[in-house]
Amino acid sequence: MTSALDARSGDDRPRGAAPRDEVPYTLDEPAPKVLGFWDQSAFWANLGVSLFAFSGAYTVLAPDADGRPTLSIVAGIVAMAVGTVLGGLMLGLAAAPGARTGQPAMVLLRGLFGARLSYVPTVLNIAQLVGWGTFELIVIADAARALWDGVPRWSYVIAAGAITTVLTIWPLGSVRMLRRYVTAAVMIALVYFYIQLVREPLPDLTEGSWGGFWIGADAALAVSISWVPVAADYTRHARSARGAFGAASVGYSVTQIIAYVLGLLALALVAGDSTKVFDPFLNVSLGVLFFAVFVLREADQSFANVYSTAVSIQNLVPRADRRVLSVALGAGITVLALVLDIGDYSSFLSLIGSVFVPLLGVLAADFFLGRGRSWDLSRTAPSRWGMIAAWVAGVVAYQLVNPGTVSHWAGFWTDVRDALNFTPQTWMSASLLSFLVAAAAALLVGKVARTGR
Repeated sequence: MTSALDARSGDDRPRGAAPRDEVPYTLDEPAPKVLGFWDQSAFWANLGVSLFAFSGAYTVLAPDADGRPTLSIVAGIVAMAVGTVLGGLMLGLAAAPGARTGQPAMVLLRGLFGARLSYVPTVLNIAQLVGWGTFELIVIADAARALWDGVPRWSYVIAAGAITTVLTIWPLGSVRMLRRYVTAAVMIALVYFYIQLVREPLPDLTEGSWGGFWIGADAALAVSISWVPVAADYTRHARSARGAFGAASVGYSVTQIIAYVLGLLALALVAGDSTKVFDPFLNVSLGVLFFAVFVLREADQSFANVYSTAVSIQNLVPRADRRVLSVALGAGITVLALVLDIGDYSSFLSLIGSVFVPLLGVLAADFFLGRGRSWDLSRTAPSRWGMIAAWVAGVVAYQLVNPGTVSHWAGFWTDVRDALNFTPQTWMSASLLSFLVAAAAALLVGKVARTGR
């Protein structure tokens, strides 16, 4: 029954429903289409500027087994730009289906794999998002301590967890706030640090080789791809699929390239020591003030991870209230950030993330070139084992090229490579190869299924 005020305003929503311009509390309610192109662009642009882009910039220099960079700074910049553009296009492909269907990312997988089989990637996604949410709180706390260590580290973790939880309860309002206030401050800080860092006596940026170019490009591409399993959680509120694709692919790519170049310049100033990459930012005039903008903005990373965890859980429990889930998850990752050494978990997180690259290949092929327009997104959608097989084929291709660093897992795939007499070449990109293998397999499965009917 509606209230008198709702009746007068023509609002036929049930009492206690979410506001019309906010995310519904459960999956039973339709998603409002309220995000324009610039709202989405600001959101993705802010996600593209991360403290990880500074602290992890060395990864695009293709470090060897001893941690020494293989690529020159110039080669690393080019590799990063290529990988980011390719990853941005993939992110756009993941964003468009959400806008077309109005459904979040894990619910879309009901149409791709079937309702019950969609639980497999959903559980993997929940595991990685909890891990990354925890990691972000640790990053925020450590960066805040670099700014001012006058308070205990745990207080920064709790503050970051509280801010994250508040943002997650009002997700669309948070996206609009990012556009109005945060994006401008981030752009000003980026411009300021560029001016300051290029004035420093930079070393020879061409010293090094181009031999590990595709390894560096793959590292940058992997960062972009990490947002693929959550893209539709936000773009289901987009007003158009074209706007969703453009905002995700361009907005994210442009700022990630800007942030990584800045991180590589900072890395050059500290002679490649990634543990000191924040020093060039903090040592310039007003550096502490402008770096504080990056630290505060990092909360949108943890917000995105926690909110998407809640929405992913709703694929398993559709009537669960996302507000309750958000508060529980915010408290949970705060506790984990206080007690865990996430560094020991980062390799496992990267391994989980790698399975979503071929998943995107299967999804893109079947949605855009197959039967996407007739997908069954209900809770009773039938299982599609052929698409699972296509996904597995892509995962195998990825692991053969890059099995990661989780010891037993990497050892298994090294043994498989030896048995197949397969040696990965330096020009091979695990992300691109697995995406293409999975997409080709999905198209083949779809063709066989149509022929068999």
